[in-house]
Amino acid sequence: MSSTQFLVVGAGLAGASAAWRLAARGFSVTLVERDVPASEHGSSHGSARIFRFPYPRRQYVDLVKASVPGWEELSRLHGSDLITRCGALDFGATRDPHGLAAVLTEAGVDHELVPQAEARERWPHVLADTDVLFHAAGGVLDAESTVNTMVAAAEANGAEVLTGWPLDRLERDGHGFTAHSADGRTVRAERVVVSAGGFLPALLGNLSLPDAFLRAFPPLQVREENAFHFPHRDPGADWPTLIHKRADISVYSLPGGRDAQFRGQKVAEYDAGRAIPSAAARSGVVDPANRARVVEYVKTYLPGLEPEPYAETTCLFTNTPTEDFVVDGVDGVTVVSPCSGHGAKFAPLLGELAADAALGTGTVPDRFRVGSARV
Repeated sequence: MSSTQFLVVGAGLAGASAAWRLAARGFSVTLVERDVPASEHGSSHGSARIFRFPYPRRQYVDLVKASVPGWEELSRLHGSDLITRCGALDFGATRDPHGLAAVLTEAGVDHELVPQAEARERWPHVLADTDVLFHAAGGVLDAESTVNTMVAAAEANGAEVLTGWPLDRLERDGHGFTAHSADGRTVRAERVVVSAGGFLPALLGNLSLPDAFLRAFPPLQVREENAFHFPHRDPGADWPTLIHKRADISVYSLPGGRDAQFRGQKVAEYDAGRAIPSAAARSGVVDPANRARVVEYVKTYLPGLEPEPYAETTCLFTNTPTEDFVVDGVDGVTVVSPCSGHGAKFAPLLGELAADAALGTGTVPDRFRVGSARV
């Protein structure tokens, strides 16, 4: 039986970051992953996630800003940029571009408020239905390469990585924990960080956590989301990312990168997939009603795309009721995330927060603490 100071469970964006940051601080770390890092069965696969600054809450904007040095460090380690800066648009009545602009102004983030008519001239392939918030620093981050870079950085700092190692349960004793895999293998650890994404709902009760912590833990909802890739009518057009929210639909879109063979736009309805008990129940079957809604949306609002998807997939969102993250723990076990569909942009920072929570150092936002009052 191997032994380590820290066992980190889950090699997605948050878990890989936690392993990297803990190993860089000089701790012995074992990272276990039920499949492989950035697995297609988890929430951190593929090459296309939105990187953006606008949030209605200033605290999240500041956290994005705090993540930037980590992204620069990871890009140096990777050997090329992990974020492609193509700019980002926010519009729609319930997206409130003017309100978002006020928060960015307060936070000192460069941006423009573009009147609707001007926005339609500037981005004719996007049919804006309100004024548009544009910020040039937005773009697309490569999730899979980010995970692999963080895992390599953890290994370079001495971490051990075990793949094909699904955690079944933790057993607590007076000196730490014994982690049991589903096939009977074990790892001894003094402390444990769990970042299991959509598998967390089924695992949470097996982590030897106190009943009071479990009772206070926010209820989790896992959704099997649908995403579609549409070809560009003009491959040379300027395509930023976008978030468009109306009372009847919320959609995000971004250049698809490797996921779309670099020839199309990824378009999805936000948080509209089928609710499932945990990631293990993912079917991989695209919802035809969701496809029809997204195709109709593309016909109406994205005239620069051919309204027939050439590729489609499902993915996982694991949400808390407030869409806030969880970074908290007790008695040697720290739970990180779930990231409610918007956590990828914070990846290098999540590891720092996880390490701080596990060590009782630094400052983890109260919003991320279990049982905190969120408004």
